[in-house]
Amino acid sequence: MKKNNIVLIGFMGVGKGTVARAIFKEFGKISIDTDDIIESNTKQKIKDIFEEFGEEYFRDLEKQCAIWLEKNITNTIISTGGGFYKQENLNKIGKIVYLKSSFEAILHKIYSSKDFKKKLSKRPLLQDTIQAKKLFNYRIEQYENKADIIIDVENKTATNIAKEIFTNIQGK
Repeated sequence: MKKNNIVLIGFMGVGKGTVARAIFKEFGKISIDTDDIIESNTKQKIKDIFEEFGEEYFRDLEKQCAIWLEKNITNTIISTGGGFYKQENLNKIGKIVYLKSSFEAILHKIYSSKDFKKKLSKRPLLQDTIQAKKLFNYRIEQYENKADIIIDVENKTATNIAKEIFTNIQGK
C-alpha cells in the first residue's frame, strides 16, 4: 500500500528541491531531501562521497535511506537524487511524481542561475555534459515507467508546478 508521501523523481538539476520548497510554501507540506539525509548521516558532501568511495557506495547509502523513508516517513514531500528512482521499494514510499524536462532546459536553468558553480559542484555526474546527456537519455524511459504522475516542468514556475502536482494527485 502506498503511503501518503509525494516522491519527486527526475534528472539532476530538474528542480526537485525547488518544487518541494514551493509545495511547502503553497500547501504547508513538510519536505525532505534524500541527498540532505545522506549528507547529514555521513557528515560528508555527496561529491566527496563519490570521490572517496565511488558511486556504488553512494547507491548503497540511497538504499538505506529508502528503507528508512518507507518505515518512518508519512505525509511528506520527498525530493530525491537523480538516481534514487532505482530503489526497489520506491513505490511503497509514496506517490511518485516525475518532473520531466529536456536536458538542454536543465542545463540552461543551471547555467543561468547566479550560483551555477555551486549547483554544478553538487552534481558529480553532471561535470561531463556529454556523459551526463547519455545518462539522461538512458534514464528517461525508466523515470516514466516508475512514475504515477508525469509533470512537464519546462517554462513553468515552481509554484505552478506545485499546484499542478496537487491537482493531479487529487484526481488519482
